[in-house]
Amino acid sequence: MANVNRQRGHIMAAGRRSARGQAMTALILEITRVFFLLRAAGREIGAVGQGGAGTWGFLRSLKIDGPQTVPNLARSRPVTRQYIQTMADELAAEGLIEFIDNPKHRRSRLMRLTKKGEKLYDSIDARVAAVAEAMGRDFDPREIETALDVLRRLDERLVAAPGSLGASR
Repeated sequence: MANVNRQRGHIMAAGRRSARGQAMTALILEITRVFFLLRAAGREIGAVGQGGAGTWGFLRSLKIDGPQTVPNLARSRPVTRQYIQTMADELAAEGLIEFIDNPKHRRSRLMRLTKKGEKLYDSIDARVAAVAEAMGRDFDPREIETALDVLRRLDERLVAAPGSLGASR
């Protein structure tokens, strides 16, 4: 029977795992737990829709990168084009974005923020900034940078080899 290591309420089977593998497992579990907590907090401030969709992130992409197509936005995220299309249709129905002609492609229209969408984005962005300031108050900026570096490296590894990170036997 594998050894069991209890860490922050999670149970991990130690077995043949190295200390590095156990630490990465704990990190993955903690990321998942924190993701759901952040999503719940995001719902409270309007950054995340009731269905779990990232309204703030979607609007932010259009605010920062300007008008773009559904396929282009989908390629920049780990979601399907259909998921982005559904979100886009919902946001357009709410008057937050609009579809405009794309001079580079006749059938793939561009999405852009409306005035209402810009106003909502600015409002949510201000709330997110206030929450981030409050949450970051007890952390040394170097700690945050280290955590960010680890997450970025993990992201790079997952993006570089999707589906091929299976455990070696």
